[in-house]
Amino acid sequence: MHDFQYHLEKNLYGLSRDLRLGRYQHGGYRKYIVNDKKRREISVALVRDRVVHRLIYDYLVKIYDKTFIYDAWSCRQGKGLLGAVERTQAFLKPFKWVWKSDVKKFFDSVDQETLLQILSLRVKDNLTLNLLKELIYSCATVPGKKVGMPIGNLTSQIFANVYLNELDRFVKHTMKIKAYLRYGDDFIVGDNDLGKLKLFRERTIEFLNNELKLQVNLKSDRIVKTGQGLKFLGMALWPSGRTLSRRNIVRTRERLKPENIPSYSGLIKKHGNLKQIKLFDWLVYEKLPGLEL
Repeated sequence: MHDFQYHLEKNLYGLSRDLRLGRYQHGGYRKYIVNDKKRREISVALVRDRVVHRLIYDYLVKIYDKTFIYDAWSCRQGKGLLGAVERTQAFLKPFKWVWKSDVKKFFDSVDQETLLQILSLRVKDNLTLNLLKELIYSCATVPGKKVGMPIGNLTSQIFANVYLNELDRFVKHTMKIKAYLRYGDDFIVGDNDLGKLKLFRERTIEFLNNELKLQVNLKSDRIVKTGQGLKFLGMALWPSGRTLSRRNIVRTRERLKPENIPSYSGLIKKHGNLKQIKLFDWLVYEKLPGLEL
């Protein structure tokens, strides 16, 4: 990193030349493991390659973001987790049933050839297509197979939305489902007819398997009554209210430090119930014993 910055002008000129001439080759990755709810392998590209990922990310966002459905909420300007939570809660009010699911090991399972085929429908420049191939093929989660994309690349965010936009369009335009929302690879479908919702579920899983070569995560694949509450995006949601999940309260307790108290305060005050707010106050008191509550 420091070497690239020290000779920044020279390195950027060389990178620009390689990109123009189609000679760019992706370097290796630094990999490390993060254990947060589940074990994840994070792959970090070299600084030179991250510059290219940023260029491609900006290029694809301009092409694709306007084609995404309104209720795709992750990694998009003006969207985000809070908006997804509030939109989900709004969906719970008029419907009796909701199907919640997510994709099993999504980033490890993306079929690279399918992703390139989808991208080629809108990206027609051969130089750019070859560059996309270089980035997508730069890391595989299964040795010897063109499968997966690394958690850690900026481009993985837009690639994920492009890939799962096929699911979004199938649900919204082919099956004509009104209450559908996706955040990352987590999604919900709401309806008042349980039989219809089960049919939606069956057809959606079939589409994921056959067209995108993905599987739903059976551990979180559920149809529930909205009145009984929905655990989704780290929240417990009801038509009339919401609270933080127990896991998020535990994480707050573990990670709370004097310097980040304002951030966690906003989280708790926004989403917590009265009991959780009082708990947070006592957690702050433990960290700052001279404070008067």
